[in-house]
Amino acid sequence: MSKPFDMELFLSGVLTGPYATRQRHVRQAKIIQAEIANRWQRETPWAWQKKHVAWFLKNRLSHRSEATRYYYLLTARLLARRLGTSWLFYL
Repeated sequence: MSKPFDMELFLSGVLTGPYATRQRHVRQAKIIQAEIANRWQRETPWAWQKKHVAWFLKNRLSHRSEATRYYYLLTARLLARRLGTSWLFYL
């Protein structure tokens, strides 16, 4: 039996700032992870491609406010930084 992926541990190297901000990024990253795992069966960020995160930002957040989309964009950029990729996302 394998352990579930720990998103908080994964992001710990790139998270800075106040506690509430770090918790928001972890919470949003878990939501992104769950949606991608549900849609493409990609459980960990290392299995993701840019199209997976772009799909989430475009389709799953289309009915959300501009502020909410912006905060998810910041989380997606943190995920890309942690993965060491050169992915760029825009709203």
